[in-house]
Amino acid sequence: MLYSRTFLAMSVANLACMSSFGTFFLFPLFITAHGGDQIDIGIIMGAFTLSSVLCRPWISDMIDRIGRKKSYAAGSVIMTIMPLAYLFFKDSLDSFYLPLILVRVIHGVGFAICITAAFTYIADIIPHDRLNGGLGMFGISGLAGTALGPLIAEIVINRVGFNILFIVASALAGIGLLIQYPLKETYIHVFRPVESSFFLILQKRRVFMIAAIALLFGFGLAAVNGFVAPYANERRIAFISLYYIAYSAAAILTRLVGGGFIDRQGEDKIIPYSLLLVGGGLLLLVFMRGSNLLFFSGFMTGCGHGLLYPALNAHAIRGEPQAVRGKITGAYTGGIDAGAFAGSIILGYIGEIEGFQALFLAAGLAVLCALFIFRREAASSAACAARQK
Repeated sequence: MLYSRTFLAMSVANLACMSSFGTFFLFPLFITAHGGDQIDIGIIMGAFTLSSVLCRPWISDMIDRIGRKKSYAAGSVIMTIMPLAYLFFKDSLDSFYLPLILVRVIHGVGFAICITAAFTYIADIIPHDRLNGGLGMFGISGLAGTALGPLIAEIVINRVGFNILFIVASALAGIGLLIQYPLKETYIHVFRPVESSFFLILQKRRVFMIAAIALLFGFGLAAVNGFVAPYANERRIAFISLYYIAYSAAAILTRLVGGGFIDRQGEDKIIPYSLLLVGGGLLLLVFMRGSNLLFFSGFMTGCGHGLLYPALNAHAIRGEPQAVRGKITGAYTGGIDAGAFAGSIILGYIGEIEGFQALFLAAGLAVLCALFIFRREAASSAACAARQK
């Protein structure tokens, strides 16, 4: 049974966690309000994902060692506490730059634990023949959170300011912590004399290819998460959350309509079209002048995201033993975080020197490069299979 009480409860917990995370999509406005520029946005937003990348091997091992639920609880505690630390940052950005970086690093660790543990937990309870569709349906909760979070943030910032926003972000993560508390563990670690390490798993050809594609996908997501808001603000678009609402609505729609279709067609056929949608949607922002194209770009990119995320995840773990799923999921999500970190820094410099249009051009082309990698790997695998016949 796919939609069990456990599945639904974890989905609500993930919704709360991702809503808390989504409120920080408008955090670049806090940075600029305290005197920061696009480079500062890149560095500060990138610090969040850098910590996720650096601790990913440890997180992946922890999830396979102490269990999915305990790991998720630990991440939720961090996600609940850290937003409150932002309340202490006042005056100019220079006066609290390094403490802010430290807070972003710890906050990023908490999020990395939550996202990796949640998807590994769900993968354990989904029927094998519904893996792709099940992961996609679970991901709807996260997509809804990334739409709800920015909407809440924009309303709260405009009415009562950033301090109340940080309290709201903490409360949302706390709700996720409480909801997951009664759930049972899905995997009990049994010690084996020889176990595969994170880096040995990463050396597998398929896992490494998925991680590389995830990295380029994450590079594109850095533009979505860190630079759409200030770009829309520069263009004097009043309703910035329109992009994120369109993005998440499209991604949710593709999951609801296409979950079973993806399982029937297979990831190999879906991933190329998904990458094309994400890259094309980012390139549309190069030509943005008003809210109409902002909405259409968000919708197109969201469609691609809705198809791509579960397809890559399922492609990575399909047929793999339960004992290494945490590490494989860590390699996949770590690739996204690595790309998001690199994208935050690189795109920040591009935006500062050449402007937002060059920034979104670079982001779109990076995602389209992932399409080339996937096509080449697919052709190589087909050639190897033909030689073995």
